[in-house]
Amino acid sequence: MLRHYLGSILFSLACFAIAAGYGWYQTATLTGTLSLLWIVLVLSVLEISLSFDNAVVNAAVLEDMDEVWQRRFLTWGMVIAVFGMRIVFPLAIVGIAANLGPVEAINLSLNDPAKYEAIVSSAHIGIAGFGGAFLTMVGLSFFFDSDKEVHWIGWIEARLSRFSNVKAAEIALLLLALYLISLLLDPAEALTFMVSGTLGIVTFIAVEALGTILEMREEALKLQGAVVRSGLGGFLYLNILDASFSFDGVIGAFALSNNMVIIALGLSVGAMFVRSMTIHLVKKGTLAEYRYLEHGAFWAIIALGAIMLLSAKFHIPETITGLIGAVLIGLSLWWSVRHNRRLPDEELNSAVRSD
Repeated sequence: MLRHYLGSILFSLACFAIAAGYGWYQTATLTGTLSLLWIVLVLSVLEISLSFDNAVVNAAVLEDMDEVWQRRFLTWGMVIAVFGMRIVFPLAIVGIAANLGPVEAINLSLNDPAKYEAIVSSAHIGIAGFGGAFLTMVGLSFFFDSDKEVHWIGWIEARLSRFSNVKAAEIALLLLALYLISLLLDPAEALTFMVSGTLGIVTFIAVEALGTILEMREEALKLQGAVVRSGLGGFLYLNILDASFSFDGVIGAFALSNNMVIIALGLSVGAMFVRSMTIHLVKKGTLAEYRYLEHGAFWAIIALGAIMLLSAKFHIPETITGLIGAVLIGLSLWWSVRHNRRLPDEELNSAVRSD
């Protein structure tokens, strides 16, 4: 078990060492340094609690990827997660919103963190629309599947599975939700929310289309006798999914600190552990053993997507977001354990293989 988390532990120690050095440089006091280290720790725990469902969904995708792409997700994907979403993304928001260049945006984040926080927070409507729509589409696509045979909350999931025969039903449902929420907003904000939400749906469709194209290409190469190491489509999908999960964490982090360096370090530690949990779940075959765990994760994703959409109008504490996801996954895990105890060993093995 330790080997799955060794990289995350070493990465965390490095981040805390950097935070300690930065804290001493900024405050020149032990109390100030310890205060910044505490914020880094809280941010890392916040990121893990908000993203455990992300780890379960990632594991479901990684199961179909070879080990080469699994390692690339842990290494290259981590670079994208840290530098792309925790550093470049907030700076890009500030640069676009304030019409600043990259250097000016960096200077603003380091020298005027209060203004930096205000500019990032001002983009919340667009972020909520895009991220909420993308995550909701990810969750709905799992349940709007006519081939889905295993149901956790049967009276809902079975109906959604049958309703999936209506083409684009989940898209119509989400567009209706976007419109109803936009009615609660001011006209300018409503337009931003609808456009960003629509772009979130289009991005999901584009990623799905790219994955399908890559799969078709790989199948064609296999038929020609070529050796194909698949995984590019899943790699792209996972990184976009991770980015969507990161939106609420990046915005919520400003409730604890407006220092770009501290936020990046804290969220990066959490992101690394989420990736290690993903690899652990894949190697241990946890999803096959606990048949409803994946269902709980996708319900948690739908809940997170809905919360992000509603956050365009209402303030919802990150604690509630994390608790909802944890409760749904916990219930699905408990339900899976109960199901396994009720089945004789031979029936359990058969059920696991069929899943």
